[in-house]
Amino acid sequence: MEHQLLCCEVETIRRAYLDQHLLNDRVLHTMLRAEENCPPSASYFKCVQREVQPYMRKIVATWMLEVCEEQKCEEEVFPLAMNYLDRFLSVEPLKKNRLQLLGATCMFVASKMKETIPLTAEKLCIYTDNSIGPDELVQMELLTLNKLKWDLASVTPHDFIEHFLSKMPLGEDTRQIIRKHAQTFVALCATDIKFISNPPSMIAAGSVAAAVQGLHLGNSNSFLSYQCLTHFLSQVIKCDPDCLRACQEQIESLLESSLRQAQQHNVSERKNADEEEGLSCTPTDVRDVNI
Repeated sequence: MEHQLLCCEVETIRRAYLDQHLLNDRVLHTMLRAEENCPPSASYFKCVQREVQPYMRKIVATWMLEVCEEQKCEEEVFPLAMNYLDRFLSVEPLKKNRLQLLGATCMFVASKMKETIPLTAEKLCIYTDNSIGPDELVQMELLTLNKLKWDLASVTPHDFIEHFLSKMPLGEDTRQIIRKHAQTFVALCATDIKFISNPPSMIAAGSVAAAVQGLHLGNSNSFLSYQCLTHFLSQVIKCDPDCLRACQEQIESLLESSLRQAQQHNVSERKNADEEEGLSCTPTDVRDVNI
């Protein structure tokens, strides 16, 4: 008798549901205290690093973001990896040709913290055009953990977004679209060195405010109006409303400059399409800084 095999497509990676019991004021206040512990130094390029320059961090951060996006990592992985990278560079001088190795290592560790199935060393090495090997990545992992004093449960802007949304009188569809836009802003801020000095809660609040402003949701919802939302978020994170407005404006300015650069890059790519054969096939050509 002929047997038929019936296949049912299911999600291969099972992810935990959000625990609503963790979205309370006690947890939020604990996070606000925790973000003050071991923040990255905003001056490490002047005080610690001799070879690594801000533009190099930007290139590697963009590469890391594109790797995380291509691998469909959890939203928390990239901001957490950047937290590790900045904290490492705040305490340990690094040769510029090892910056991509550090970036790959930080993604390696962050994915172990946040992913059900973390990124493998072999896969990350492929994204570097095999310029590093798995053994080298594992050795760098041990050094990174040592320099971070094994303190890996860092608070990132992403951790605050759900707390803000849970306190806002919104429908689930509106929450979802604000969440997605705010997460994009958080990732964008992580690529820019200017935001290192801002606490994660401030970046998260500024990202939510910038998302609402960009979506023009305040036109139909008085709670989401510029003044009301700024007052609400500043009360939640206990900061000065003017500081929050300044952070939001900085985020919106970063978005505008990023969009302009992307448009210029697309124009340049079309003009030079025939000349790009033979370039690196990594998501971003980080070899421009001799990595």
